[in-house]
Amino acid sequence: MTEDAEVEVNLSPTSKSEQQAPHFLRDVIFHGKFKLLKALTPEENTHCQHGLYFQDGQRRVDYVLTYHVKKPGGGRSCRHSAHLLTENAVARSLRRVPHGRDERLRRPQVPRPKDSTSAGADVELGCPGETFNGHEDHKAFRREEFEGKLRDMGLELEKDDTKIPGVGFVKIHAPWKILCREAEFMKLKMPTKKVYEVKQSSGVMEKISSLVSKALEPLHPHVEEHKPKNIKHLSHTFSREKQHLFDLSDKDSFFDSKTRSSIVFEILKRTKCKAKYSMGITSLLGSGVYTAAYPLHDGEINQESAESNDRKLLYEEWANYGVFYKYQPIGLVRKYFGEKIGLYFAWLGLYTQMLIPASLVGVIVFLYGCATVDDNIPSMEICHPKNNITMCPLCDRVCSYWKLSTACGTARASHLFDNPATVFFSIFMALWAAMFMEHWKRLQMRLNYEWDLTGFEDEEPHRLEPGKDASTPHTTTGDRQHTDHPRAEYEFKVMQKSMCKDQKAPHKVEKLTFRDRLPAYMTNIVMMLLMIGVTFAIVFGVILYRISTKAALHMSSNPITRNHVQLTVKTTAAIINLVVILILDEVYGAVARWLTVLEVPKSDKSFEERLIFKTFILKFFNAFTPIIYIAFFRGRLVGRPGSYLYVFESYRMEECAHGGCLMELCIQLSITMLGKQLIQNNLFEIGVPKLKKLIRYIRSKRGAFQEEERKKKLMRYETDHFLEPFAGLTPEYMEMIIQFGFVTLFVASFPLAPLFALLNNIIEIRLDAKKFVAELRRPVAARAKDIGIWYNILRGVAKVAVIINAFVISFTSDFIPRMVYQYMYSPDGSMHGFVNNTLSHFNVSHFQDGKEPMDPLQLGYPVEICRYKDYREPPWSATPYEISKEFWAVLAVRLAFVIVFQNVVLLMNDVVDWLIPDIPKDISLQIHKEKILLVDLFMKEEQGKVLILESRSSTGGKENCSGSNNNNCTMAHPRSGLQNNNTKSF
Repeated sequence: MTEDAEVEVNLSPTSKSEQQAPHFLRDVIFHGKFKLLKALTPEENTHCQHGLYFQDGQRRVDYVLTYHVKKPGGGRSCRHSAHLLTENAVARSLRRVPHGRDERLRRPQVPRPKDSTSAGADVELGCPGETFNGHEDHKAFRREEFEGKLRDMGLELEKDDTKIPGVGFVKIHAPWKILCREAEFMKLKMPTKKVYEVKQSSGVMEKISSLVSKALEPLHPHVEEHKPKNIKHLSHTFSREKQHLFDLSDKDSFFDSKTRSSIVFEILKRTKCKAKYSMGITSLLGSGVYTAAYPLHDGEINQESAESNDRKLLYEEWANYGVFYKYQPIGLVRKYFGEKIGLYFAWLGLYTQMLIPASLVGVIVFLYGCATVDDNIPSMEICHPKNNITMCPLCDRVCSYWKLSTACGTARASHLFDNPATVFFSIFMALWAAMFMEHWKRLQMRLNYEWDLTGFEDEEPHRLEPGKDASTPHTTTGDRQHTDHPRAEYEFKVMQKSMCKDQKAPHKVEKLTFRDRLPAYMTNIVMMLLMIGVTFAIVFGVILYRISTKAALHMSSNPITRNHVQLTVKTTAAIINLVVILILDEVYGAVARWLTVLEVPKSDKSFEERLIFKTFILKFFNAFTPIIYIAFFRGRLVGRPGSYLYVFESYRMEECAHGGCLMELCIQLSITMLGKQLIQNNLFEIGVPKLKKLIRYIRSKRGAFQEEERKKKLMRYETDHFLEPFAGLTPEYMEMIIQFGFVTLFVASFPLAPLFALLNNIIEIRLDAKKFVAELRRPVAARAKDIGIWYNILRGVAKVAVIINAFVISFTSDFIPRMVYQYMYSPDGSMHGFVNNTLSHFNVSHFQDGKEPMDPLQLGYPVEICRYKDYREPPWSATPYEISKEFWAVLAVRLAFVIVFQNVVLLMNDVVDWLIPDIPKDISLQIHKEKILLVDLFMKEEQGKVLILESRSSTGGKENCSGSNNNNCTMAHPRSGLQNNNTKSF
């Protein structure tokens, strides 16, 4: 028995719980009793099997609706409310048309027994004779009407007494006939009886592949769905007329729990509420009529005595840090959570696998820099003890002259990331991104074949249009509509528009036009620009912090502080940037959702895509603006000694260290990337759910319970109520896309980025898995054949990464200046003299008044000429301090390198795209084989029907001929021929 099973939840009265809640927090926080956190949700019942079924133990709970139950209170009588509820129920029962077995199944619910009715009234109204306000009355009436329409749609409902204060539950079951009807409407592909063998090619590559798979066998999870299968069921769109094609021997398991819940959710979305334009469960959830709607998890996960189920198997073989080295059971993930979530984890798994070679190459590049740092001539010249180069002050007044040899550590560290191998690594990562995209397309196509999603777009179900009856959701027509259910907010706006406008055509369906949305679009543009401006303003504020802090530290009397000014300022500024990025990420996420709500998109898909686009733009600017400033702008807007550029006439723009800005870029990039991964992605994902569970636990102890109710254990639907609602995959994708940007955009300055991303993702996969299996309510399974707009964002980031890395290599690093010096200006073709070539001369007598150092004799001798990093003419030339010819030569080579690098790498990406086919050859053959087998199956079926009709007609003809005249015999054959012609119309 695990610790979770041993901990019991004692639900005590209000007064006692109020005393125990502070003690609970004190025990957790101050006394380290973290074991109590595992009891934040009530104890899961070991015999919770009945929580998955109705009270009869036969009908499975496919979906659960929860609502707020008003506590008993004094006031006016609720006789009027009870009368309206009863009247509503009677009207609903009169509308219902009895038919066959469905009526028998619903009969116990329509004329409910006396005790059942009173119990339902108690759950809804609190208790007989008590009352609640009119707003709660209205919600109760809307619930009654909505649930009545659900029964009209064929669903079976059951209300249950709850042990959770203030929460009522409505359990929903979909009978077999309803499942068949909706599966046909939704064009669900189901496996038929026909099976065929998936033949493996016998080539050399296949033999090598089989050997590799055997060697990797210990890395595979122990689940049936992950084992390779030699046979496959032929799948076809479900049809009630062709039920004989499917294996219906076990109707209870033909539609799994994932499919059943998605079918019920489809009915809930299209069932209308009381208002004409208020449609589906989303509007009821938004208005508070219902507080939650969710399908149930399959069963227990932590208890050894629990029956085996897919959820427990996922917890053991997937959502477990002990199996971090194994492959993911993607087939089982898809079976339990649906195709959309399965595709996310398949994409995340492939991305993590592709990071392995990138990490290895990045580590090799870093080790190459470490191995060659002692042979690097420029850093050797800077660190040479006889080096007597005097540098100009780094700030006005408080800073004095300094020796170039003091920058020895920075120069050596810069070589670790600024060496010829980084150019190769940039090209490699650009090709890696292209390979990753191509491999994902191939894997996506393979999953589409294995999950029977081929042709999914052509088989999307009809969606209900506004104004159509929910009881007839689909009609069989030739042209299929691909519109999704309109969102409740969209329907409400359309209703407002139709009420305010005198319609000349009363039957015309209104819709929101561009003119209706124009104010929202203008607000979006203004707010997006404002948020981006806030990001720029914060970056500018950090710049001022660095400038002022550097000047203040130089005034310090502590020599250790003065010697580590650069490192202190860089590190603290990077940490400040990280904190600001984390805060603004949350703010920008809320702003993006608010702006998307203002636009009132029609469908959920449109809402999601617009939200993703806005969130990505804001978070991309938030994460990468400080890095872009350091890479491309810092040190280039400085000026020169005697003519510096000032901000607010007192702050001198900051310069790069002598080793270049690449080292500072590396520090900023590493702190931001590691901080976001450790704090935002991991700590928040672990800590925030625990904190929310703690709050829900404390709230759950505030209800008044009877002693016998305290001893009762919660059912499955009650246990799932305490789990966190599923908020979508957008946050999960977003953090990975931002990480993909860190890995590809500035990889030339930080070759260890793929390694840190790999280590993070190994934890991230199991963290997300545990969150989905144990921390979140079960999501509604959604079908999808690709990852949607995220693929386009990935392609865009990969293209931009090529351009940015070209500029980083040519303008941020010293790769181009070193190459120009070696091949154009070096007397012996070596790098000796490179440092002196990059330093210009300045006569200290040309300082502006009030800008010269306060202590010019700090080095122990008077300084007449100081050096600064730039390509300018010396003060003794005819054009002092003007830009020299070397500057223009280096600039020309830099621009040429950007153009050549960009075009060569993009061309190589296109070659990779052309060489690797999007569809694997074996999958293409299998899809073609499936089509042929499907046609053969239906042809044999039609031929069988023809033979049966012919045999019946011939038998009937002989009987007619023997019992009557020849006219009857001759009339039978044309009729049978007509039937044959109609049958062969397939």
